[in-house]
Amino acid sequence: MANQKTIKERIADYCLKELAKNPEGLRFSELKRLVAKRFPNVAKGTIHGSVYNLSSHELIIKPSRGLFQLSTAPKAITKKKSAKGTRHTEQSFYQPFAEWITDELEECTKAVPLGGKKFKDKWGTPDVIGVKAPKKSDILVFPIEVVSAEIKVDSNNLITAFGQACSYRLFSHKSYIVVPEQSSKDDLDRLDGLSVLFGIGLILFDNTNPKDPNFQIRCRAARNDPDMYYTNKYMKLVEDDLFE
Repeated sequence: MANQKTIKERIADYCLKELAKNPEGLRFSELKRLVAKRFPNVAKGTIHGSVYNLSSHELIIKPSRGLFQLSTAPKAITKKKSAKGTRHTEQSFYQPFAEWITDELEECTKAVPLGGKKFKDKWGTPDVIGVKAPKKSDILVFPIEVVSAEIKVDSNNLITAFGQACSYRLFSHKSYIVVPEQSSKDDLDRLDGLSVLFGIGLILFDNTNPKDPNFQIRCRAARNDPDMYYTNKYMKLVEDDLFE
């Protein structure tokens, strides 16, 4: 009997096993749900306290707020990220996103794939650009808005992609960054916080399926007043595509 583990120790052991199955980590609420299912007769307060105290466990770290991860997890993460052979090019997601942001999110009345070097300067060219214009049936007519998006299929250098999305605010009323849902939870948490601070919209998607990317909005873009000199400059380059 002297070696019998307490319920808190049993919960900790169970959490270690679950974290080993999820090398990118599990959030506090996810662990609580798993523990409650595994130990249905344990009081909610005991479960809450046991999961909360996991941060003091020598084999568990918290890379970001509310996220628990094994301290040995980076090796498993590297193995998971090595399966990039099944991923597709960014260009294969341009048209699906242009349709989604128009038909489902309704941020645009028309959007087109762009990419490449259409704008011909070092500040870069959005992967998708669109406009939101008033319809003839609208009672109150509003000014036309320009919406830009930066899409990344690779989870590396997301901060660089975020910087590009920020630069699009120079000529866009709204700017979005579109990143793989397979990105690490720590990276997504940081992007989420930065998006709120800078007014950038954050969209997640499945980077393995261009036919059904399952775009999901995590943070809607805030409206920005761009520099109209640059807005007009770049709109002239896509006038035939967006303004028929």
